[in-house]
Amino acid sequence: MDRSVGIVADESSIMKAVEPLPEDFDPTAVIKDPVPPVVENNGSVRGVTKMREDKSKREIVLGRNVHTSCLEVTEPDADDEMTGDRDAYMASVLARYRKSLMERTKHHLGYPYNLDFDYGALAQLQHFSINNLGDPFIESNYGVHSRQFEVGVLDWFARLWEIEKNEYWGYITNCGTEGNLHGILVGREVFPDGILYTSRETHYSIFKAARMYRMECMKVDTHCTGEIDCDDFKAKISRNKDKPAIVNVNIGTTVKGAVDDLDLVIKTLEEAGFSHNRFYIHCDGALFGLMMPFVKRAPKVSFKKPIGSVSVSGHKFVGCPMPCGVQITRLEHVNVLSRNVEYLASRDATIMGSRNGHAPIFLWYTLNRKGYRGFQKEVQKCLRNAHYLKDRLRDSGIGAMLNELSSTVVFERPHDEEFTRRWQLACQGNIAHVVVMPNITIEKLDKFLEELVVKRAKWFEDGNCQPRCIASDVGESSCLCALHK
Repeated sequence: MDRSVGIVADESSIMKAVEPLPEDFDPTAVIKDPVPPVVENNGSVRGVTKMREDKSKREIVLGRNVHTSCLEVTEPDADDEMTGDRDAYMASVLARYRKSLMERTKHHLGYPYNLDFDYGALAQLQHFSINNLGDPFIESNYGVHSRQFEVGVLDWFARLWEIEKNEYWGYITNCGTEGNLHGILVGREVFPDGILYTSRETHYSIFKAARMYRMECMKVDTHCTGEIDCDDFKAKISRNKDKPAIVNVNIGTTVKGAVDDLDLVIKTLEEAGFSHNRFYIHCDGALFGLMMPFVKRAPKVSFKKPIGSVSVSGHKFVGCPMPCGVQITRLEHVNVLSRNVEYLASRDATIMGSRNGHAPIFLWYTLNRKGYRGFQKEVQKCLRNAHYLKDRLRDSGIGAMLNELSSTVVFERPHDEEFTRRWQLACQGNIAHVVVMPNITIEKLDKFLEELVVKRAKWFEDGNCQPRCIASDVGESSCLCALHK
């Protein structure tokens, strides 16, 4: 009570100290010149004497500094509206950018995006600000939404992952990372004192979730394939039987495309003495979560098993022009973190507030066009082409590995960074990878291989440079360096 009175007294004294507005105050007046001054690279304001010493140049640890080639936003001149010069300038910039996108798309191999899509039919919707804020299953006061499409997409995935409509909750996320953040958050809310377990080769978003939620996180060892080592997993959970286990299972790791054996993870938990009400499993299916259901020998991801949530990216295997994803959990779990919001006339249980209302329409459109059978054909094509690439690499004397359930071909990292950037390869240590997606044709793979073989001949012609050893990354049987050939 005393504390409340003190606060009121402080606010009162503050109000007394505020000076009244001048009598000539005009709320409709505008600033004569709203354009702020230009700050030069040296920190000084253009036209103003420099007031401080130069600071060191910006340092970029990875990649290249985009700021050096950015497209500056320039202020329109007073007569731009009449001459149309500005519109012509912007049109020329966009035309050059489109040409650049077309060129870069031709050499896109290292990142898991399906670029084979056509959403021309949806151009008619770009004039609308479609926002799916709040709970997808509760219509808010905001009427320009696409919840009917969103729930339709969620039902499609619920059927794929075998959970009844009245038993699940989910939403269309803004990216795969958001799906992981939500899945781990649900696990943390169900088990506030739980320990997060995940393999060392897990996507960085899971470790980000651990930092954000201040969770104790234990990294589990992996085999050379990238799959979780359940012997090490059992040893770690056995040392912490007094605390519940929150487990992330990778349905395709980021670099090697390894699929953790979900059934073996569950069996390991049970053997270590964890009953089903003492663990929560989140399945990160960013890319392969939509591919595994159509691979005969793959571990089945299903809510008929004791899992808590599944997330998948929408812009990866499905193919979408903007990042998005799908997150599904059990309805009983999401209630622990949902809150009613009167302002929305809805419920808040998502990570983000406003959500892209266009994304569900794009996903709905593709799911309707392809269906389960269409995706099955694309999965078969990707796996077939991935095996073709792996075999061609090894026939060319290049160390390479392909996990049985994956379309991610891992091989020795190129020595030329320009070549790596040209083909947009993802690299880590001594290895690089190509993710074979539905838009990757045999012709494109052949062109890539031809360039790589020619480049390697130049890299190694004088004998001073040798092929990288990748045995420690993917195993001796997949390495073709001088030592393991």
